[in-house]
Amino acid sequence: MDITRVPNERKLYPCKWYFKAGFALLPFLWSINTIWFFNEAFRKPAYDEQKEIKKYVVFSLVGTLVWLVVIISWVVTFQMKRTDWGEFADNISFLVPLGRA
Repeated sequence: MDITRVPNERKLYPCKWYFKAGFALLPFLWSINTIWFFNEAFRKPAYDEQKEIKKYVVFSLVGTLVWLVVIISWVVTFQMKRTDWGEFADNISFLVPLGRA
């Protein structure tokens, strides 16, 4: 999507849509929203919708960072405790490694 071709009045709708869709457990949409609209929010000359776009970009960035921390924490915890959790860890694993490392 090339947002430079879209008039300023219509840029707010996709920004808002991506932010709301991120709550449907699709946090990658928040990162896309942050990347696509960062220049519009912080580097372009001021226009009416820019203040609200800036708000959605900042919230999308915060949501992305929160999800990143949650995912990394879960992966590290699972990798460190997998053998201690026994059968439960095997049941929630996609690939069950053989043996013990």
